Amino acid sequence: MWFASALIGLREGLEAALVVSILVAFLVKTERRHALRWVWLGVGVAVLLSVGVGAILTYSTAQLSFEQQELLGGTLSIVAVGFVTAMIFWMRKASRTIAAELRGKLDEALDVGPVAVLVLSFFAVGREGLETAVFFYSTVQTAQGGTTEPLIGFTAGILTAIVLAYLIYRGAVRFDLGKFFTITGVLLVFVAAGVLGYGLHDLQEAAFLPGLTTLAFDASAVLPETSWYGALLKGIFNYSQQTTVLQAVAWVAYVAIVLPLFLRPKKKVVTAPVAAAIKE
Repeated sequence: MWFASALIGLREGLEAALVVSILVAFLVKTERRHALRWVWLGVGVAVLLSVGVGAILTYSTAQLSFEQQELLGGTLSIVAVGFVTAMIFWMRKASRTIAAELRGKLDEALDVGPVAVLVLSFFAVGREGLETAVFFYSTVQTAQGGTTEPLIGFTAGILTAIVLAYLIYRGAVRFDLGKFFTITGVLLVFVAAGVLGYGLHDLQEAAFLPGLTTLAFDASAVLPETSWYGALLKGIFNYSQQTTVLQAVAWVAYVAIVLPLFLRPKKKVVTAPVAAAIKE
């Protein structure tokens, strides 16, 4: 599960880090450094809230029965898929204009007062943080042998995102942000499809949905999860050697609908490199 977790951590972390970079760069350039403390306070509150939600979701389910745990885990997995789907489409649309939009909102917030700046930075970062918390919980449920692997993946992805965003802010790295989010978006479509299938399987185990024993295929003899390649597929795409008909149909339907929509041609817009956009 480390790859899927790292991918989510990198994607969400980079979005949040870029948002913070844009806000900080705008305040520095406009000589309004006095408002930086409110930005950092809002970011700090958002991070603490996200960590708290993740901890509560991850460790508070021990008292629930097996069926209740499966029902909660399956429901949150589907919610996480909704979050990730919305995220990839939002960034597909906003990656070219996010800097200008954030600068405009921050300028308005500065006119209102410090609390408005705090609230803006809180919501700008908190959205990604809460999505990450829910997705972290869902990936923890699919992991075997504890939560260490997803946690390592998320941490590595987020730390990489912070370093990358800092280098972008300093002008040391320039790259096409649209292409980056397109590539990670395609990978996330397959990750989300796997999480959707696993979530539906949880709901089947909770007896909330039927069809637990109706299998689409049983590949345990040729592609067991205990093999290195089976473990790799499970870690990246939530592969299940025994997949129910409902899981298989949902996986195929999700990819068949979401992937073409995500990859449909976008209108050509001439934009500056991301580092330049941050510093404008």
